[in-house]
Amino acid sequence: MILPGGADTDGPASKQVLAEWIDLLGELEAVKNTVAAAQGRLAVALDEATRAEEAAQGIRAERQGRGVPNQVGAAMQLSPHAGGAFLGTARAWVTEMPHTFDVLRTGALSQWRATLLVRETSHLSPEHRAQIDEQICGPANLAALARTGTKRLIAQIKELAATLDVHACVKRNAKAVTERRVSVRPAPDLMVYLTALVPMAQGVQAYAQLKAHADATKASGDERAAGQIMADTLIERVTGREPGKADDVPVTINLLVSDQTLLAGGDEPAVVPEGMPAGAGTVPAPVARNLAAHGIDADVAWLRAIYVDPRGRLLATTSASRFHPQSLATLLRAREQGICGTPWCDAPVRHIDHVLPHAEGGETSLANGQGLCARCNHAKQAPGWRQKATEIDGRHGVETVTPTGHTYASVAPAPPEPVREAAPGWTPAVGMGSPGSGRVPRSRYSIGCHTGPRHAAIAYRPRSRRRTRRRSGRADISWEHGPVTGRARQGTRAIRPNTVPASI
Repeated sequence: MILPGGADTDGPASKQVLAEWIDLLGELEAVKNTVAAAQGRLAVALDEATRAEEAAQGIRAERQGRGVPNQVGAAMQLSPHAGGAFLGTARAWVTEMPHTFDVLRTGALSQWRATLLVRETSHLSPEHRAQIDEQICGPANLAALARTGTKRLIAQIKELAATLDVHACVKRNAKAVTERRVSVRPAPDLMVYLTALVPMAQGVQAYAQLKAHADATKASGDERAAGQIMADTLIERVTGREPGKADDVPVTINLLVSDQTLLAGGDEPAVVPEGMPAGAGTVPAPVARNLAAHGIDADVAWLRAIYVDPRGRLLATTSASRFHPQSLATLLRAREQGICGTPWCDAPVRHIDHVLPHAEGGETSLANGQGLCARCNHAKQAPGWRQKATEIDGRHGVETVTPTGHTYASVAPAPPEPVREAAPGWTPAVGMGSPGSGRVPRSRYSIGCHTGPRHAAIAYRPRSRRRTRRRSGRADISWEHGPVTGRARQGTRAIRPNTVPASI
């Protein structure tokens, strides 16, 4: 067979070659489905064996197997959440839906459609789920299954479910109403997805009103697109601000930016840590300066300098406390940029954890700390899990060894680069070294830009100028600066912090 990309395919391919390529595509898709079935069986077997071993060790039933989703996700290069979802779906295939599993194993059913069969029958009893499994994927119905589209397949499953157990369907709908919520997640190009999961009638009504308002506004001569008008109207109505003034809502933006980008007109991007309410990931340098300037114009911006060593690592700081103090936890979240440190896990940091557990002598320090989501923190407490702090490419890293002996390494993301050499024609700002002294500060800055005075009274509380020393004998190297006065202009030194040491 002639494959694309070779010298023999430079010119037009014959119809026979094209037909062979189509056949190969279909065969490879069948292989993918077969591989998914094999992965599912392996995941279920791993879960069952792990639970049996932990039960023999006397571990409570509710704690058994809680590290398996992390192991499955790591092996498949998925997040622990996705690994757990795959494990739950595979368990349904293997134990309750044999026909679906057989069709998936032979390659005649895609993994996605097999997953839909599990999802749409999750509220039914095992007996009713088995009946739908046979009616949809039984040997007598395979020809009809191959001709059925995905949407029609979902509708067919719902029809059968409502016929077999209408009370379970009603109960499922009632439960769905209790799961209504609003969420936000980063989107490309400094945008976010603001999503509301609401009952269908309410959602359709809200959309219809926004659409009607947009049509009326367009008819009056507004040049914005209908979608833009709907988005603007939604924000204005939710924030309660007048049209065109929705940007004045008091919020806090957590910005991780280098001193060169902020003060010297540098081009290195900054970071709005994900996992925060306004998390947006990497932002261009001009946007970072504008964010800082906007808060400074309102006289409610604060500056925190986190000093680093010449290799670009945050300086270590320790605490005698069992739990990480707030200032140390802030440094850890900044180092992880708000995202769980487990490989392939994109969940926000919820727990500040010891790499080497405190009960085993691990110190409460920056080097022995990490930011994890709740699932990953609980998973590493299962029997057989080990972790140790290390250094990878000059940055803080963690090596995780699973109960099966597999090792996975994670490394903290690279923070914005500090000033290395003074930019031509640039004069350091106040407190950053005198002109011509040759002193170049090595620092990273985390700017909290408050765009409204309502947060001013509670967001910053000046601390005493008196120097105090921690019991551990080491210095806390974070400094907080009071409200910044003046305007921030690119390439200037107009930022004049009122320096107040937090503690040293």
